[in-house]
Amino acid sequence: MCSNIESTIYQVSMNIKTKRLIITEFNESMIESVYLNSQDEDNKRFVPDEVYESIDEAKEVVHYLINQYNSQDGPFVYPILLHDETNIGYVQLVHIDEGWEIGYHIAKQFTKLGYATEAVKAILPFAMEKLNINQIYGICLEENVASYKVLEKAGFTLEYKGLSTYLGNKRLIQKYKYSI
Repeated sequence: MCSNIESTIYQVSMNIKTKRLIITEFNESMIESVYLNSQDEDNKRFVPDEVYESIDEAKEVVHYLINQYNSQDGPFVYPILLHDETNIGYVQLVHIDEGWEIGYHIAKQFTKLGYATEAVKAILPFAMEKLNINQIYGICLEENVASYKVLEKAGFTLEYKGLSTYLGNKRLIQKYKYSI
């Protein structure tokens, strides 16, 4: 019975609505906005592996991410939309050695409005249930003040601060954990 429930959970469509946001699943209509959002300076600085050289590359990535929704391994990446369906970024769940990590990016023109914190808080209950976990990590570069402020506002606690491998390079990071 449990495996049937778990199997069902992995196939649930994502559609979380908050006061200002919709967190949902990718579809073909979002490819251009994914490409455009990947081009902002913060994305290039903090997550250069998520910068796409062309709309065709963004299309490949979106198709891959759509296929991942039915997997058990992820990554699970969900676009964050305003209620008018403007795609402003994403929130993601990625498997790491210690368990699962949450990540997020809000396009530069939509930052400093609390959207990332709102999205992270909204997805945590879904993530914990979907992945059948009671803790999740958030890892960011120490210089990415906005990112670790989001984690702190969402209820994560600092677990480690120091040198670690980040995107293949030794960097100063901050590692947070959220537990229920």
